[in-house]
Amino acid sequence: MADQSHFDRSLDTVACFVITVSDTRDASTDRSGAAIKGMLEEAGHPLAGYEIVKDEPEDVRALLDRALAADGVDVVLLNGGTGIAPRDGTYEVVSGVIEKRIDGFGELFRSLSYQEIGAAAMLSRAVAGAVGPRVVVSMPGSRGAVETAMKNLLLPQLGHMVAQARGL
Repeated sequence: MADQSHFDRSLDTVACFVITVSDTRDASTDRSGAAIKGMLEEAGHPLAGYEIVKDEPEDVRALLDRALAADGVDVVLLNGGTGIAPRDGTYEVVSGVIEKRIDGFGELFRSLSYQEIGAAAMLSRAVAGAVGPRVVVSMPGSRGAVETAMKNLLLPQLGHMVAQARGL
């Protein structure tokens, strides 16, 4: 068990930028993005930005770079484009940006998803990591997947993840 003082260095709130990667959703139909924003608000984490981007690698990369460069952004949360379909390119973009992977996120996410959806969980390429002092998380775009990731993994640890990335 870790020393409690290790966890005492967690941040109470972190500013999050939410990106939905989708060829079909807009602000009125983005249930997953809305769920992420709602859960962040309930947990007291400020929203630093929210955008929907088509699943075009260049567009996803440009928006991710812009979010990471924005003042006051601690975490970038992407949803969508993590499968293996020909148009799913979020994993490649995010993996190419991450400097330090948080492999446990994807492993735990798939384990939790397996309990909910069975063997289809293996198709998820959920990934997380640090880019300098910021955290980037990419999760599937279904509302159920977003809720699993946010409630079970991310909300309990976001402040700690950012504190670790900052070296606090």
